[in-house]
Amino acid sequence: MECVKKGLTRRELLVRGGLLTLGVSAGLPARSLSPELAVLDVAYAGSMGSMMEGPVKTSVARTLQLDMHGRAQGSSALAQLIAGGSIRPDVFMPVTPGPMLTVLRAGKAETAEPIAHTEMVIAYSPKSRFASKFEAASKGKSKDEWWKILQEPGLRFGRTDPVADPQGRNIIFTMMIAAKVYKQPDLAEKILGPTINEKQIFTEPTVQARLQSGELDAASAYKIQPGPFNLPYIALPKEINLSGQNVHTDHPDVTLTVSGKTYTPEPLIYYASALKEAPNSKGAAAFVEWLKGNEAQAIFRRFYYDPPGDASALHA
Repeated sequence: MECVKKGLTRRELLVRGGLLTLGVSAGLPARSLSPELAVLDVAYAGSMGSMMEGPVKTSVARTLQLDMHGRAQGSSALAQLIAGGSIRPDVFMPVTPGPMLTVLRAGKAETAEPIAHTEMVIAYSPKSRFASKFEAASKGKSKDEWWKILQEPGLRFGRTDPVADPQGRNIIFTMMIAAKVYKQPDLAEKILGPTINEKQIFTEPTVQARLQSGELDAASAYKIQPGPFNLPYIALPKEINLSGQNVHTDHPDVTLTVSGKTYTPEPLIYYASALKEAPNSKGAAAFVEWLKGNEAQAIFRRFYYDPPGDASALHA
């Protein structure tokens, strides 16, 4: 009763008394609590930002009583930070198997669940002087028109860093496969220039905003990205949009070497994993399970994510 006399409110007493039931060890620092909700730190692919900081954050607070704090960045960069111990989130949510396998092989997690799937598209700005051409291409008048427009003089194209972000590599893979399909050997070089092209490379969270402002004419994107910005896009043929589960085996000759590391095309699957040293381990486990359930999957559908299909879980 002494603590009541010193001015603690009933809610503060409940919060203190509920530390363990909220999944927070009494020995952890105070960073793990807001006035009512336990904090859940989630490191996720930058392409997920609009959904994660909007309806996912709101629904997780309501349903799981967790205050989600997100870190959006390129999946490969996040994987390296987690594997090296520089950051210690509760949950990791990358796109493509590669970054997740980096974390699993570093012993930071035991398993990762597939939660969604997407495909490559070309987003474009309604303010671009090429907008009418892109619109015509998006209506399917010619299957090869989109890549011809991207070679127009003066067109400003945006993409992300292939070293830090899988999407930065995926647009290169898309162009390399398109070069095969359309029998255009130099297609990737003509559209993208060198692998590291400073004139085209921007951080993932800013690419769609640059399209929206008209600073860029077109850009690499996953199908999930243009919608929240009300941007139009061109859907790419299935044989080149990396949507297939067997994209690597279908194109064993397509490889990309960046910073001394060689990559191959991967399916565009999003994964979620509760990390071994998660400060909020109970919250992490509950969140990953929630991501597979009806409420979360309905949010995914609203934001243009496809179901993970027959993708398998990844294991250490």
